[in-house]
Amino acid sequence: MLVDTLSQAIQDIGSKPLAGSRVSDQELLELFKSKDLPTLGHYANQVRWQKHPHPTVTYNIDRNINYTNVCVATCSFCAFKRKPEETDAYVLPQHVIDQKIEELMAVGGRQILLQGGMNAALPLEFYTGMLRHIKQKYGIHIHAFSAPEIHVLARLSKLSYADTLKTLREAGMDSLPGGGAEILSPKNRREIGHGKCSADQWIDVHRAAHKMGMRSTATMMFGHTETLEERVEHLHRIRDLQDETGGFTAFITWTFQPDHTELGATTHYARVGSFEYLKVQAICRLYLDNIANIQSSWVTQGPKIGQLALFYGANDLGSTMLEENVVSAAGTTYSLQEEDLKHLAVNAGFIPQRRNFYYQPTVTEKRSANKHASPSKR
Repeated sequence: MLVDTLSQAIQDIGSKPLAGSRVSDQELLELFKSKDLPTLGHYANQVRWQKHPHPTVTYNIDRNINYTNVCVATCSFCAFKRKPEETDAYVLPQHVIDQKIEELMAVGGRQILLQGGMNAALPLEFYTGMLRHIKQKYGIHIHAFSAPEIHVLARLSKLSYADTLKTLREAGMDSLPGGGAEILSPKNRREIGHGKCSADQWIDVHRAAHKMGMRSTATMMFGHTETLEERVEHLHRIRDLQDETGGFTAFITWTFQPDHTELGATTHYARVGSFEYLKVQAICRLYLDNIANIQSSWVTQGPKIGQLALFYGANDLGSTMLEENVVSAAGTTYSLQEEDLKHLAVNAGFIPQRRNFYYQPTVTEKRSANKHASPSKR
């Protein structure tokens, strides 16, 4: 009887978004406590189809270019950061960045994700010069600089977030990545994000970007020291800002990768498994009713779970990520090409659709979707 009662409670919560009602924070906490993955997946899939009734799965072709690994922060979850004096610390010269962009464009990519450590030795002019060069030479979409990078750059330049973003935008920055969020809880950030912007400051950077018409993505990294209540706080902040500005194009959640990190070494963390990943992604689809697109994290979970995530709320496979250095530094090295992403979509019964950052189609696919993709067939 208890199992039936619990299952009914999850069904009642899960069905709310389908009826146009919101999942409350208390109900969100109940979902996080639940182990009823099939029910959560069922309702997340239904909501996904309600928002995206055409049987397509989108993806992008881009490349992560990490222009520097020097960072003033000492986040215990990061295996990428280096101090300036370390032998493998670097700042990429422009010709190397150019070569990476040309390799991307050779396979059809027209967007880069430009991120790095928070390098206090690089002035604002370094960033504006890099952006102008890239935009003038290649004309591609530049998805650049996480909120922590903007925070440090604004502080060093003695500018507001808005003025910093305006300067970067005029130089060629097109959109703002959601990286650096981790868990937007003051307590949790004090535990693992030493030297990084606060939860409020992360929100303030994105708010400033949205107010000037710049779009961004939102993220959550979970499976480390956060409590379930802190997960609720994180998603509450994201949903509230989206209510206010409507500026997030997509939400991406992924699991903490512990290898080669201080946090992993001192606490002996095991990677969060696929059960918890799929559960959290499904819950995010149910709660974040105002964000249209949910990306599958095959980068941390591998292609098979990335494909399965398409039935737990995700409508997007992210990007090919021709190059990825941050997650791979922590021991995860999955890599997929465009044909691999298309194969995952088609084998799951969907039509693959290449897109740009704004989720506008850039290539028309002629494949027919498998009838089994419909939720009524699941």
